[in-house]
Amino acid sequence: MKLENVIRALAGTLILIGLALAHYVNPNWVWLPAFVGFNLLQSAFSGFCPAEIILKKFGVGGSCCSKS
Repeated sequence: MKLENVIRALAGTLILIGLALAHYVNPNWVWLPAFVGFNLLQSAFSGFCPAEIILKKFGVGGSCCSKS
């Protein structure tokens, strides 16, 4: 799986988990999807993606799948 697809899947999962936790546990969990959304927005403009750095350190999206 390409790194970009993994990041999208991770972001979508974290948003859904955050919304479920905000609904069932505590409304303050809504900050998790807000943080994920902010990071997605800023990475679109700056190209800096913390999730990409972390996933690369774990070996996700090896050399055969990366763009560079």
